[in-house]
Amino acid sequence: MVESEFLKSLVIIFGVSAAVVFLLHRLKIPSIVGFLVAGLIIGPYGIGLVEDVHAVEIMAEIGVILLLFTIGVEFSVTKLMRMRKAILGGGGAQILLTIVLSATAAYLMTGYTNRAVFTGFLVALSSTAIVLKMLSERGETDTPHGRMMIGILIFQDLCVVPMMLLVPALSGEGINVTDVAIKMLKAALIIAAVLLSARWLVPNLLHQVVRTRSRELFITTIILFCLGIALLTSRFGLSLALGAFLAGLIISESEYAHQATADILPFKESFMGLFFVSVGMLMNAGYMAGNWQKISVTVGLIFGLKVITGTISVLATGSPFRTAVSAGLGLAQIGEFSFVLAVAGKTSGLISEDFYQIFLSSSVATMLITPFVMKAAPSVSAWVASRRLLEKVDKLKRISKEGPPAKRQGHVIIIGFGLNGKNLARVLREAEIPYVVLEMNSDTVRKMMKKGEPIYYGDGTGAEILHKLNIEKARLLVVAISDPASTRTTVSVARHENPDIYIIVRTRYIAEVDELIALGANEVIPEEFETSVEIFSRVLHNYQVPGNVITDYVSSIRKDSYSVLRTVDLPPKHLAERYSFLKDIETETYLIKEFSKVIGHSIKELNLRAETGVTVIALQRGEEIHQNPPPDFVLKEGDILLLIGRKKDINHAKDYLESDKFIAMKYH
Repeated sequence: MVESEFLKSLVIIFGVSAAVVFLLHRLKIPSIVGFLVAGLIIGPYGIGLVEDVHAVEIMAEIGVILLLFTIGVEFSVTKLMRMRKAILGGGGAQILLTIVLSATAAYLMTGYTNRAVFTGFLVALSSTAIVLKMLSERGETDTPHGRMMIGILIFQDLCVVPMMLLVPALSGEGINVTDVAIKMLKAALIIAAVLLSARWLVPNLLHQVVRTRSRELFITTIILFCLGIALLTSRFGLSLALGAFLAGLIISESEYAHQATADILPFKESFMGLFFVSVGMLMNAGYMAGNWQKISVTVGLIFGLKVITGTISVLATGSPFRTAVSAGLGLAQIGEFSFVLAVAGKTSGLISEDFYQIFLSSSVATMLITPFVMKAAPSVSAWVASRRLLEKVDKLKRISKEGPPAKRQGHVIIIGFGLNGKNLARVLREAEIPYVVLEMNSDTVRKMMKKGEPIYYGDGTGAEILHKLNIEKARLLVVAISDPASTRTTVSVARHENPDIYIIVRTRYIAEVDELIALGANEVIPEEFETSVEIFSRVLHNYQVPGNVITDYVSSIRKDSYSVLRTVDLPPKHLAERYSFLKDIETETYLIKEFSKVIGHSIKELNLRAETGVTVIALQRGEEIHQNPPPDFVLKEGDILLLIGRKKDINHAKDYLESDKFIAMKYH
């Protein structure tokens, strides 16, 4: 009966969630809100359809583990090291500032030092699950503000360990310094061991698993790594989520990372829905209605304080105002690990039952409004960054110490110096076409300037910095950044400042194409479509479709910003059938060796086409190429023949050339 009750709960959860998410989707409300509302409806404080909340919470924990695992797979140890400024600088500053300001505010209201510090702990943490889910859905994990937010979240998860260890001390029970030191040392050692295994142990083990060609074994092994390492790290005092992230980092170092992500994604999406439903079940609608004034004030204070501390922390790493404000808005909610801390604090007597209920209701409320805040964050951050006071301060950061670039005209402006930007710059340099680069990563700017690149620190969304790059006299603008919101703003500003400039934009997202064209881009190149073009070109080539036909198809697809692919309106021409007569045709080369019997004979004397069905279409002699050599062309040692025909005919031709048959035919 227990099993059937649990199954019944799952059916209710997924059924109600599907209905609510579908209805809210029609209203363009994010799916996370739908899951939270579904949890409120079916939970113990709603109509009470689900009674076994604990079992749901266990499965929800798996959802968080799988989410962090997939995020870890998308990263790598090398990439993580490059984010150390965001993790240590941004994360350290955010935790410290939030604890200090929150504790000060709590002390002024209550007068209790220990409880005030503990309140700071609760407020300092943000929701890893919600933020990463939203960043992933919006394609912003690799944007400047996305990287900063992820770095700060990683540091927050690391801080859960010392915070939990300090709860007994804050409650007056005292603390064993030696015990804390040992636990911290164990945590550091387990992290080091896990990361070291990413280099040697795991890639070799996965290689052996893949060699079995068993997909079931591969998926089982991946899940074992994910859950096993999460469990292992939790035994040493770290969070399950952090352990799962480390497991993902391990897999990311192998060549099987993409397949692992593809296999885990279906599980992740299902369990993540359960996580948000479980959070919604915590919402006590009756209590919230009766204490809405307290909860509203608390939510406002939390959001205001965390936006300020988050923004200041990101600014401290050298990031622009717009990036800092976006990150601050995204990290303004309370985190799921704060619930764990709150339970520990209530058990230790640090907080009262009434405080716990206020905190719980306020936390869920901050989670509920986060999707709307993150959706509005690009517009809000752009507006804040455009204010005159901030712009004057930001100007000092955007115009580097080296001064504005020299006056240019007819040049190319490259926004973003990632892989695409670097490749374009190299080609322009070799072609002696003048260009200038604008990049927001100060470390990249500093390093590339030493190498002689005309690169400057700045944010392309501002008209002032674009004028410093002489946009009014530029011939072409290439936007190659990973931030969709910044890309749209840059295109709009650039088109306004120079109506005649030709704008080319690279985007990862199909949905961005039409809007970017409307904003003024001349060409928008979606990465997904270009990959598709390359793949289908090679497939058609393999089916012997003529090269000019393939070129025509590529041109028609690229025309009008890939509208053919986006409307799925390719003409129904059955190319494989049309050119099926070519499917058995192959080409092969044949070297005329020393003492070969064909030496001294002409192509006509070989009579190769009549005897074997194979034709000589080209011949190489030394460095010289002879296309369609004439019949009287006499063969010499070292000549290389290019033969065309069916595979079996080519094999016959090679045997024929190494026999005396053609000589007999000549004198017959």
